[in-house]
Amino acid sequence: MCLSIPSKVVEVNEEERTAIVDTMGVKRKASIEFIADEVKVGDYVLIHIGYAMNIIDEEYAQESLKLYQEIIESIEEEDRRQMIEESDNCPSGSGA
Repeated sequence: MCLSIPSKVVEVNEEERTAIVDTMGVKRKASIEFIADEVKVGDYVLIHIGYAMNIIDEEYAQESLKLYQEIIESIEEEDRRQMIEESDNCPSGSGA
């Protein structure tokens, strides 16, 4: 199953059309190529297989993150990191 967890943009590289995002404490690089609007530090985005698909409202992002946090509270740190990193490898077309 693929999950798009809200991720906060912490750095933008316009030349490469990439951003460093923080997904619940895990920082990773994501392409911002598919977002027509300007992506700014502090924005929240949804990532799918390494691509930011859209900018989302901060209030919605915070509510979603709170729910995700409740779900993963019992998961060990390494398992949590692995789940987030594996979301980049989610096969497209899986319907999830």
